[in-house]
Amino acid sequence: MPVPGFQDLMFPMLRRAADKEAHRIVDLVQELAQEFRLTEADREEQLSSGQQVIYNRMHWAATYLVKAGLLERPARGNVRITERGLEVLQQPPSRINIAFLSQFPEFEGFRTRAAGIKPPVADHEAEKDPEELLDSTYAMLRRTVEADLLDHVLGSTPAFFEQLVLDLLVAMGYGGARASEAARHVGRTGDDGIDGVIDEDKLGLDAIYIQAKRWAPDHPVRRPDLQAFTGSLEGQRASKGVFITTSRFTEDAKGYVQRIGRRVVLIDGQMLGRLMYDHQIGVREHRTYQVRRVDGAYFEGEA
Repeated sequence: MPVPGFQDLMFPMLRRAADKEAHRIVDLVQELAQEFRLTEADREEQLSSGQQVIYNRMHWAATYLVKAGLLERPARGNVRITERGLEVLQQPPSRINIAFLSQFPEFEGFRTRAAGIKPPVADHEAEKDPEELLDSTYAMLRRTVEADLLDHVLGSTPAFFEQLVLDLLVAMGYGGARASEAARHVGRTGDDGIDGVIDEDKLGLDAIYIQAKRWAPDHPVRRPDLQAFTGSLEGQRASKGVFITTSRFTEDAKGYVQRIGRRVVLIDGQMLGRLMYDHQIGVREHRTYQVRRVDGAYFEGEA
């Protein structure tokens, strides 16, 4: 089964702490993973930041229970039940969630301080903790920008697109010591199907030949298009090529490049948007957030 939402972990965590002993969160993670019968793949699921989802959700479940006064932190990475927590377990609710914890003034004070205003309890909060919400919001914003980038590229001229492709490859680290010499825009009538050439390294020991097609999403690149490109590579005695399109490649086309002797990399519209975003082609930094956590080690020496 998928990893439970962080609110779904609150009651099982509190119940596990009913023995009044201090429990390490890392141990509770393993215990609850077994209780929910999570597979190895479930346990290894990660956020884009690289942190495991189950550990992240357990962290937030513990944080919320502590802020509500049901658990306390006797030591770094440990939780222990409080008298209030024991009282809750004497008449246990069917579920402990944000709505349930809102009855405790300390918890409402925490949420108000954290958000600036009293935040609503949304349905999607049952599945994702605050860090995951930030992560998914960032991913949504990024996908939106990538799609917008592709729309702008589709609205550009073919010559502009060919230059954009060279700019992108230079930004990715290809080319010589000087960018103006690293990439050469070839695309013109009689170019034999080659739109640009870029040095693979700073010494110019090898060259990569480029084909750029600014095609609409409903006009995919097919096998004959790639056959024509590889024929052009043959004419240039080239062994490496990059075929970039704002559209997509048919399965037959992708299968073709896997069978030929020359190394041809395919970049479709979706990947193009990601690469432009990653290498800051056509975008600029708008806003930066730094997410920090309390450094428990700093406070370990507190008397």
